[in-house]
Amino acid sequence: QVQLVESGGGLVQPGGSLRLSCAASGLALDYYAIGWFRQAPGKEREGVSCISSSDGRTYYAVSVKGRFTISRDNAKNTVYLEMNSLKPEDTAVYYCAAESMGLCGSSDGYDYWGQGAQVTVSS
Repeated sequence: QVQLVESGGGLVQPGGSLRLSCAASGLALDYYAIGWFRQAPGKEREGVSCISSSDGRTYYAVSVKGRFTISRDNAKNTVYLEMNSLKPEDTAVYYCAAESMGLCGSSDGYDYWGQGAQVTVSS
């Protein structure tokens, strides 16, 4: 049974940092592209970042570029999203997802999704 589990969310003040983890069971993450998505109340889900499987190329939304960093630890079968200089507009539920072709793309192409982790940025 494939399972993706996000952790590391929470409440942080503006300017603070959090690191989200996406731990996988039932599949080897290094064969998959892993994307991070987020959805705020009343808004559509948006792509935040992605790391491809073949060459480890990373992609970021314009809104988070320079503040967020995606990385993977194949030995731990875990992908991370380091989030710095957080802003109130980063508040959302964050989801990780795995894409079996190894290519980063739209959310429609992802095969497996985690349950989500709440990130709240507020003073």
